Amino acid sequence: MDVRARVSNIRMGPRRGRAVADLVRSKSCSDAISILQGCPRGAAVPIEKLVRSALANAQEHNTRHQAGLDLDNLYIKSICVDEGPRMWRMRPRAMGRGAWIKKTTSHVTVVLAER
Repeated sequence: MDVRARVSNIRMGPRRGRAVADLVRSKSCSDAISILQGCPRGAAVPIEKLVRSALANAQEHNTRHQAGLDLDNLYIKSICVDEGPRMWRMRPRAMGRGAWIKKTTSHVTVVLAER
């Protein structure tokens, strides 16, 4: 049975998030958390929180439905970082002009399964 967690509109670019997501795809949850804790990239922090949230969802699902999931055997079945909406801001430039700046966001989905 699959357990999923999703977070929307994270203030990180999807390309940066995908670089971190590739590190932990198809790893066990304990290995993924240790990899993300040691990762120097900024995108590792929200992805680690999301993996921990998916583990908490699995534990809650276990206690609520008596599903019989073994939490030690969970691994990251899929993790996808999709592009979210862009926020557009103005930055002052020379001679009274303004330049548009796009601030990208991401939607991240983690799916855990049992081996």
